[in-house]
Amino acid sequence: MAARPTWKGYLKISLVNIPVRVFPATDTASSISFNQLHGECQTRIQQKKWCPHCDREVASSEIVKGYEFSKGRYVVMDDEDLSKVRPPSTRVIDLVQFADAGQLDPIYFDRPYYLAPDGDVAGSSFAVMREGMANKVGIGKLALYGREYLVAVQPREQGLVMYTLRQASEIRAMSQIEELDRVPTTIKPAEAQLARQVIETFHSDLDLKVYRDDYQAELRRVIDAKIAGEEVVATPDETPTKVVDLMEALRRSLDAVSAGKKAPAKAELPKGRAKKAPQPVAAAAAEPAKDEKPARKRKAS
Repeated sequence: MAARPTWKGYLKISLVNIPVRVFPATDTASSISFNQLHGECQTRIQQKKWCPHCDREVASSEIVKGYEFSKGRYVVMDDEDLSKVRPPSTRVIDLVQFADAGQLDPIYFDRPYYLAPDGDVAGSSFAVMREGMANKVGIGKLALYGREYLVAVQPREQGLVMYTLRQASEIRAMSQIEELDRVPTTIKPAEAQLARQVIETFHSDLDLKVYRDDYQAELRRVIDAKIAGEEVVATPDETPTKVVDLMEALRRSLDAVSAGKKAPAKAELPKGRAKKAPQPVAAAAAEPAKDEKPARKRKAS
């Protein structure tokens, strides 16, 4: 199904105005959701809107928006009133500042959207400005869903990606986390070096497509079992091994990864013989081979 735009307007860069459409960049439709049921009869619960003054249920057509300006006193706002709230960001994403993309701290990112040209005529100017924004991020504002957001726009593939940003006042300073006060300011160089070696063994090109939502998969497994009337078996809970000696745990981690990389390829088993599933190895708890001896160095001839 083709994506539907959630906003139409203009992307403004100096005196250049480009008609654009804004599309959600994420899709959460595949996530499992639950309904509220009455436990006794398993009937879906209805949430009725009740007026305590009139002592009756109120239909949606009777409900209006009200702002409480003093205790118990409200001013009613209808659609016509709300339509008069039109700051420039209601129809225009005006990028008023550009910076190197690396300067924007990811902690400010909120929700991603895609920007595309609105119509064939806008495509050419859209492509030119996208190219001109290479390695840059533009900052502006956008009114969306009843509020104004600070936004960041930057090139991505053949289009532009826009992030709504959290305000600086919404970001909590790390200095407020008291537990971090107990983190030592000095570390042992040997431990740091070994830690870098362990981390380097896991280094590879990033591809988030290889990761799956294991919680959703486990939830689906339990749901399917209950639908089929089968006994629900809980997955064993594995408690991580407590690290007592950091250097020893790092050495074992390095040995475990090295052993895995050097393991020879196994020959195929004859037909009819099932292969045993490989058992996961906890890197920090891997035991060194007791009978293994260090290889002898050959004497130079």
